[in-house]
Amino acid sequence: MLEGILTGLSTAISPVNLMMVMVGCFVGTFIGMLPGLGPISAIALMIPITYGFDPATGMILMAGVYYGAIFGGSTSSILINAPGVAGTVATAFDGYPMARRGEAGKALAIAAYSSFSGGTIAALFLLIAAPSLAVVSLAFQSTDYFALMVLGLTAVAAFAGKGNVIKALLMTVLGLMLSTVGTDETQGVQRFTFGTMDLIDGISFLLLAMATFALSEALMSILRPKTDADRLREMEAQKNLGSMKLKGSEVREMAPVVGRSSVLGFFVGVLPGAGATIASFLAYGMEQRLAGPKKGAEFGKGSIRGLSAPETANNAASSGSFVPLLTLGIPGSGTTAIMLGALISYGIQPGPRLFIDNPAVFWSVIISMYFGNVILLILNLPLIPYIARILAIPSTILIPMILFFSLIGVYFVSFNTFDIHLMVIFAIAAVVLRLLDFPMAPMLLGFILGGMMEENLRRALIINNDSWSFLWERPLTLSILVIAALVLVVPMLTPHMKRLKTRVYDKAAEGG
Repeated sequence: MLEGILTGLSTAISPVNLMMVMVGCFVGTFIGMLPGLGPISAIALMIPITYGFDPATGMILMAGVYYGAIFGGSTSSILINAPGVAGTVATAFDGYPMARRGEAGKALAIAAYSSFSGGTIAALFLLIAAPSLAVVSLAFQSTDYFALMVLGLTAVAAFAGKGNVIKALLMTVLGLMLSTVGTDETQGVQRFTFGTMDLIDGISFLLLAMATFALSEALMSILRPKTDADRLREMEAQKNLGSMKLKGSEVREMAPVVGRSSVLGFFVGVLPGAGATIASFLAYGMEQRLAGPKKGAEFGKGSIRGLSAPETANNAASSGSFVPLLTLGIPGSGTTAIMLGALISYGIQPGPRLFIDNPAVFWSVIISMYFGNVILLILNLPLIPYIARILAIPSTILIPMILFFSLIGVYFVSFNTFDIHLMVIFAIAAVVLRLLDFPMAPMLLGFILGGMMEENLRRALIINNDSWSFLWERPLTLSILVIAALVLVVPMLTPHMKRLKTRVYDKAAEGG
């Protein structure tokens, strides 16, 4: 192992490969900032360019584009509420409110530091434990994945305001329903397509995210006329755009969040099929639970913890997703699936023998991630004051720009005008739901987890001859489901427990 690490280090620090890390990070960051264009599109475009490269050099370039896009995707989420990539949707929940109250520079700095920390910690984990973690990821079966998806769905309470848990649950169900549209992958049957060929492949997550966040936000800005207080707040916000200073208390508050979210994000990334998006939602939900009533109430309103957690987790998961790719040959996401194809085109078979047969490729990609995170921080921090100036653009110009980039970004993914029509319909529906105080995040969470949840449930039932006994027969599955039940029930019971305690104390005071 030590010999392989030294081989990878000598490969990664060669001038050509260091330059490729820089190019990949720069291109990825820029693409991540543009709503609609994600790392999948970027890496797909990079494959023809990398054909003439050494396999290690080509993979280092594509890896740089991947985590660069995740790193850069937070910018559009924070500044204009338009997630650049799916993994940064949760970033918008607290990053955008911070930008609106005049802390855009600070929000971008928190995102940069959190991304760097998550990516660096995950790269170290990857360096030390990659071969061993492959065994752990193989131990997970369909039943465990189903339980993990159920645990993820219990995070809905984190996205619900006080007294809005029922609304959050209803929106989660709506997300689950939308995830069933399209062709059933198991049986090949079309579901809820209404005879429309354009819905055979289902609804795009990017389309739904852009419609419910970027497009609906632009429409809400038009519908809600600005008051004098709003205009004053905008003027104050524009004065403080470049402020990136973090107080000591804020750094101390972020530190444990970064640690927990790095570990959670990395291990979620290790699981094939999970990825950065699920990791960011799980980290956000976990931190909202751990924050307590006072700090937890700040989530969704510009919480430092609420911004730091998903940004740390999605970058850690991006590094973690290389474990199943390199050690098992199993892509953990659409992006790593394209990278798997690139590896095979080089004549390299990913799997358990990769770090033995091709140690230069295996270890150089892992080591380059650490250099990449340093380069991303150096690239992004000096640019924050200039990037944040986007908020100084008058709303009469900014809103049409958001509408344009949202619509064009979705169109460039499919080149289908039907997606534009569908996006507008979803945006109008989102505006109505937002006016009725329904949260959008639970719907996206249900949509993300719905497909994987159904697929793993079916596999589990087939393996167990249509018996539901798998829910309690496997200790790991049962443990995850028990945790999910506690996560869902405890917050609901807490107010009742408080009222009961108050009554007991009142009665005791009266008796005394």
